[in-house]
Amino acid sequence: MAKLFHPWSLTLCGVIIALGMIGGAHAASPDPELVSKINAATFEVVIPKAVDDPLTYEKPLPLDLLPYQERTDKYFSVGTAFALGNNRYVTAGHVLMVAIGDLTGPPALRDASGHVYALDKIEKFSLQQDFVMFSLKEQPGGGALETNTKPALNSVVYAVGNALGTGVVIRDGLYTSDTPEEENGRWKWMRFSAAASPGNSGGPLLDQEGKVIGVVLMKSANENLNYALPIGEVLKAPDNLAVMDKRMSYQLDVLDYDQNGTFKSQFPLPESYADFSSTYLKLQNTYNEQQLQALLQQQSGDLFPHGAGSNEILHDTPQLSFFPELIGHNRSGQWEYGGRELNRVPLTGNGYVASGYVGHNFLMHLRRPDDMKASAFYHDPKQMMDLVLKTGYWYRQVGPEKIKITSMGKPTTDSTYTDSWQRHWKVYVWPQPHINAEVVVFALPVPDGYAIMMRVNPAMITHDSIIDMKALTDFFNVDYGGTLAQWKEFLADRSLQPDALKDTRIDVDYGKRLSYDANNVAFSYPSTLQTVAPDNMLAVGFGYYDNHGKFALEAGLIQIRLNVTDPDRISIKRHVAPSSDLNDNFKEGWGKLLHKQHPFDGVAYNDGDEMDIARVIDTPAADAPTELYTAFYGTQGTHKPEDMKTKLDLLTQQFKIKSH
Repeated sequence: MAKLFHPWSLTLCGVIIALGMIGGAHAASPDPELVSKINAATFEVVIPKAVDDPLTYEKPLPLDLLPYQERTDKYFSVGTAFALGNNRYVTAGHVLMVAIGDLTGPPALRDASGHVYALDKIEKFSLQQDFVMFSLKEQPGGGALETNTKPALNSVVYAVGNALGTGVVIRDGLYTSDTPEEENGRWKWMRFSAAASPGNSGGPLLDQEGKVIGVVLMKSANENLNYALPIGEVLKAPDNLAVMDKRMSYQLDVLDYDQNGTFKSQFPLPESYADFSSTYLKLQNTYNEQQLQALLQQQSGDLFPHGAGSNEILHDTPQLSFFPELIGHNRSGQWEYGGRELNRVPLTGNGYVASGYVGHNFLMHLRRPDDMKASAFYHDPKQMMDLVLKTGYWYRQVGPEKIKITSMGKPTTDSTYTDSWQRHWKVYVWPQPHINAEVVVFALPVPDGYAIMMRVNPAMITHDSIIDMKALTDFFNVDYGGTLAQWKEFLADRSLQPDALKDTRIDVDYGKRLSYDANNVAFSYPSTLQTVAPDNMLAVGFGYYDNHGKFALEAGLIQIRLNVTDPDRISIKRHVAPSSDLNDNFKEGWGKLLHKQHPFDGVAYNDGDEMDIARVIDTPAADAPTELYTAFYGTQGTHKPEDMKTKLDLLTQQFKIKSH
């Protein structure tokens, strides 16, 4: 069933629900006296619009394109509420939920004359039955609605609501049937044929005499009927108590199974809206944290990099993917890379923003423009986000126009997070108060810029996004690349480096020599092998290596090219003996390495329009080595075999394997 959100809240939830005009029995309209009574007891639920906008736009917002009411209104209309007397007001629980975590102010009620009434205390709340009862600080002068807890089936009913935020609308239909609630039939929903629109949520369902028989909540997904909670359920619910007892499913984008559970808790009322929101969020956040941990522990032995389904990735050579990927579990039981570059927007100074997505996550590779200092780039989140915004993907809709957002200013959250692979992330949150949403960014520094994971979500679920994204960092795969000049700046700032690079030293004497020294290998070569210049491209591909049952992120491929466009390259690869469950391709490749067969025999060969040569680097004697290294040199054109061998000798003569 689909809840009857107002379009503003639909934007926040990323859901589009089209509610058609539903045909029903056409009864005579209520008499004017009854209509007047209904109008006096029915209110809009509103949330204040942002007064201060932290965003900067490409041009002044053309607010004159908006309808007059929307342009001049200081509030968003998000639902409907009604009065039961004795300072008791009722609306749908999900209408109140729209405001929790609000960035602009608490919800309030507004009457037909435009007067706004602040909420006082939350008196009753049920997450599962989707209602809330509350009081107001100031009492409106209008009357209240009577109730009828025993309405007759097939009788005429009126659905009353603030349809689309344009004022109270009364529409007729029939009370057609009852249906048990979905989990275990604890109560029955009322079904009715009176039309409903976004914004009707929380409004009263009335009998022909104008008495409340239900609270309008949602629309059936596959029928032209709407749903209401019987008012009797509201009245008999325990006083002064907030109750959460609802089945929920928790899902993580890289897993193909969910964690199902019940959010079950309660806390005493009455409380102010602010205290209610704070208490509810703490309980919900704690529950979601528990669900996430239960989900990860459900099959902890099979999570990457554990379990047989991980072996293809563990035994393959890194593919030098500078665009970030998420390692996900597919339905055949294997872990595989997900995510690819779908679009690239160029920036000045050879910079660019490449983008794609996996599940709920935007993935990006931001290459820093050459004319931007690394010290400012890596430590100025505003500047980083301003570059991302140059893609034009982020905009504010004003009438028919999409106005680009050019800056979000400084983030409201600026922290760090270290994942299980000991990579150090920068975590930022930027508010979007015009839609009560927040942008959450996890940015991983890499030599040429950032590998980014991003979400845009309702402010209420920012905590959920952050714990999700923290978990996803352990499945986030990206290799490190950049020019030698970029690597020099990157390695100079220890705060940017993953632990896998903490012992890496790259000594460069431009025009003469390059030396690479890491925890597992070291090598050095002169410029007679390959010109050593600032724009040489150095790439380090990382793999996941098992060291006595404990996995670590370590370099598995080191490649150096003349520049970003030249195919001439040298590379050092680390190879791991295949496990018994892997296919014959892995075993055949390992056999060639063990026996130094082509192409690892140190003999030059043509490969298209280039010439290549590779060899296995000798290791200390071992009956059954579990790791081997190869050295490779490739260059364009055709060359003498002896010259190619000389080149390869220059690469390997100072090569040292430091660990296995």
